[in-house]
Amino acid sequence: MSLSIARVSLIALAASLAGAGAVQAATKTVSSPDGRIQISVEHGDGGVTYSVSRDGKAIISPSPLGLRTDKGALGQGPQTLKSAADRSVNETFQLVVGKTKDVADRYNESTLTFAQGGATPLTYSVIVRAYDSGAAVRYAFDAKSGLGTDVAVTEEATRYMFAADYDCWGLNLGRFNTSHEGEFDKLKTSQIRPHNLFDYPLVCKTGEGTTTFALAEADVEHYPASLLSRIGGGDNDRGVQVIASPRLDNDPGARQRFIAAKLTLTDTAFQTPWRVVMIGDTPGALTASTLIPQLAAPSRIKDTSWIKPGKAAWDWWNGWSVSAPNPGVNTDSYKAYIDFAKEAGLEYILIDEGWSVGSSTEANPNADLTRSKPEMDMPAIVKYAKERGVGVWVWAQWQQLDQQMDAALDQFQAWGLKGVKVDFMDRSDQDIVDYYHKLLSKSADRKLMIDLHGAFAPTGLNRTWPNYMTQEGVMGAEYNKWSKRVTATHNVTLPYTRMILGPIDYTPGGFRSVKPQDFSPRNKDPFVQTTRGQAVAMYVVYDSPFNMLADGPGAYKKADGSWADGAQFIARTPVTWDETRVLSGDIGQSIVMARRSGDTWYVGAMTNEEGRTVTVPLSFLKTGSYKASLLQDGADVNSLTVSEETVDSTKTLTLTLAPSGGAAVTLTPAAKPKKRK
Repeated sequence: MSLSIARVSLIALAASLAGAGAVQAATKTVSSPDGRIQISVEHGDGGVTYSVSRDGKAIISPSPLGLRTDKGALGQGPQTLKSAADRSVNETFQLVVGKTKDVADRYNESTLTFAQGGATPLTYSVIVRAYDSGAAVRYAFDAKSGLGTDVAVTEEATRYMFAADYDCWGLNLGRFNTSHEGEFDKLKTSQIRPHNLFDYPLVCKTGEGTTTFALAEADVEHYPASLLSRIGGGDNDRGVQVIASPRLDNDPGARQRFIAAKLTLTDTAFQTPWRVVMIGDTPGALTASTLIPQLAAPSRIKDTSWIKPGKAAWDWWNGWSVSAPNPGVNTDSYKAYIDFAKEAGLEYILIDEGWSVGSSTEANPNADLTRSKPEMDMPAIVKYAKERGVGVWVWAQWQQLDQQMDAALDQFQAWGLKGVKVDFMDRSDQDIVDYYHKLLSKSADRKLMIDLHGAFAPTGLNRTWPNYMTQEGVMGAEYNKWSKRVTATHNVTLPYTRMILGPIDYTPGGFRSVKPQDFSPRNKDPFVQTTRGQAVAMYVVYDSPFNMLADGPGAYKKADGSWADGAQFIARTPVTWDETRVLSGDIGQSIVMARRSGDTWYVGAMTNEEGRTVTVPLSFLKTGSYKASLLQDGADVNSLTVSEETVDSTKTLTLTLAPSGGAAVTLTPAAKPKKRK
């Protein structure tokens, strides 16, 4: 299909410069299907730039494009447009697990192939896409590009020049090798410094109403993930540059001291990651967006019937707080966790660090993931779990798994395990990206699901490898064990920042609430400084198709053995959804989200340290009556008020949220009267 909405306008600019001939520039503009978003690429004697606008107003001003390699720089100097191949796509694909089942994939695209003169003539392509929810650009080149077969990418010149001094929220990591965990702080774009290294996403408000955009990357493969840093240091340098993570084998004595990627080019074009500008009318529009998986490669797993999302009883956060003869890493303790999982209706248990021979959080050449410790009878544990309808996941340190990957995954499959939590990568270079893809591919061959910890920000792996269920790269509930950093403000910032890219293994479920002024960290049976209402709301608001009930089994029971307030709700709430909508809220303030599973809707509401009353319109419901079951903050931080109402799409709900609190609602269709025979 021809790209009717895109246009090419050649603009001849006469220049009377001493000693210079005519300067020519050309602009290619691609518009989104709804016509609101435009991404324009301009080329000429000065190189290649791009810009992004929405509703005719600039968001990203003209910004440089290009790559630097050891064989030459792409996008610098005079450029000649050889061809422009346009296409439009209007399709639907399904995510196996995630925030939305059916994804409408609509975009317009142009592949611009450039010839670049110089001592070594080069040929490469710039691919641009415009969606209703954002715009993206990437580079493509092959063995015939003039770079040769073996090429090293030394720097990416892609920049985002901001059209104004925006209000933004960002996570300044300050270094490459990190677990990607921390707060997203509010700042002006002018406050970003050249020595900063910001993680994705960088979320900004344009100042035009509530329009919000975010910078991200997608479809990273055989290339490093990247961070963002300030351009220059002048007052007018409002913008950030893509900084690719360096390879660990950089030679400090080499002429070119920094190498981001080593590529072996073939006749099939190599494509760099997408550089993405997500755009929405509100911050919540980014939360509900599926743009990152839309930009990722399609699923590489043909049969996905074995991929089963679910929740797990877990040991590490609560400190093996389980009713067993000798609580700890042993067979009896995990049988007790299995009993709890069965009683609560959970699909899994997760056995964390310490179960295997040589297990540790660091590399250990003597570790053996094919053997459990003597006190852990793994076959007996898996058999006991299977008899009770519960699956078993295990933890593995990534280097220990890498050194015996095939043997370990074969053993996991032979034992009958369902998944692996792989931990402590804490890197984002090309080799670790390759490790992700190798791990996900090999684990899929054995029908094993994966949870990545110490992981860089999501880039769409949930579409490419549907056995990727969730990941960390988030400052989650574990920080309650040693800090006061997990505040209500942090919790209501995450849905608008880190979570817009993909699932977060926040590990919710802390049921020992105290007020912030009374909170103190502790390692075993830790507290949380948010209410029970916020605890239950997290199971609606936070994306994680493999989710935790992080507290010990005893925390979910009352003294008389009955379920604690909200325990049955968090055990039974779905973890994957047919539809997601953000109804109201703002970054760091509050959020009200509605999600659908089948005919049932769930609403989760969370607030920061300020208590508030929120009105929830129910216009998203189909025709007919629904039973609304409400859980709201109760008389104290560990109790809930339970109520029911009959509602329909013309009604609203009023939810009262305590400071650092929340609420959850289940909306089920009213039973239709049976017909008489």
